[in-house]
Amino acid sequence: MSTPQPSAPYCDSLTEYRRRETITALIGELTMGSSAPIRVQSMTTTNTMDTEGTIEQSIRMIDAGCELVRITAPSIREAKNLEHIRTGLRQRGYTTPLVADIHFTPNAAEIAARLVEKVRINPGNYVDKKQFNIIEYTDAQYAEELERIRDRFVPLVNICKEYGTAMRIGTNHGSLSDRIMSRYGDSPHGMVESALEFLRIADDEGFDNIVLSMKSSNPIVMIHAYRLLVATLNEQNMKPYPLHLGVTEAGDGEDGRIKSALGIGTLLADGLGDTVRVSLTEEPEAEIPVARALIRRYAQ
Repeated sequence: MSTPQPSAPYCDSLTEYRRRETITALIGELTMGSSAPIRVQSMTTTNTMDTEGTIEQSIRMIDAGCELVRITAPSIREAKNLEHIRTGLRQRGYTTPLVADIHFTPNAAEIAARLVEKVRINPGNYVDKKQFNIIEYTDAQYAEELERIRDRFVPLVNICKEYGTAMRIGTNHGSLSDRIMSRYGDSPHGMVESALEFLRIADDEGFDNIVLSMKSSNPIVMIHAYRLLVATLNEQNMKPYPLHLGVTEAGDGEDGRIKSALGIGTLLADGLGDTVRVSLTEEPEAEIPVARALIRRYAQ
């Protein structure tokens, strides 16, 4: 199954650097988008139920220059504990926004959205359960599935609107749903459509405090997906949302740094990207200098 090539422009110039203009997302008091510097973030590796360990690791990340701290919340239990982590950081004088990383549990997202400044959901498995089934959907059946997603997703959108919480709709190439795979294949096209399904619902609900990402462990797939996403937003006259850049599980040492530089650096040169996370299999604070080096030439 072929993937469509971007037919609308995905960057302003192929010969000189021009940063893509975006709307502004507000994460706590931190602005994100083309009106702000490119932000650097990372993710804790501690058990989220280890409150003190997560606080201490977050502080090391922040002291290294991390501007957003992402913490996994795989279940309701971890989502609730984000409150204790946030309180502990604030008591120590750290006001850096926290991001709850959600994959499978909408109920956890709805709790986290009341406690931290941003939630990240993965549209590939936020509602759908991946069972590696190949199902041919009629248009009517596909529309029914989209209504099911709407019913499950709108409550989170409403909570984010009420609490002023930002959201990242973060597609991951490795976790596309069976439904998306059946119609679009294992492709950048499927990644883009997976995110747009959720984005259209949020747009219908009048919510736009959103950041988008198209992450893959393959930098070539990642680059194609981001370019296709931007071109599709342009073609469909949708808002120019800020972009989070990252190569999934890039690795460690020189290999991880080269892989990240290839994927993230190419897109930054396109003028794309408003926040960066370099995903190394090292201590999270080690990611920050690499991200800073990548964005240094684009500093405002």
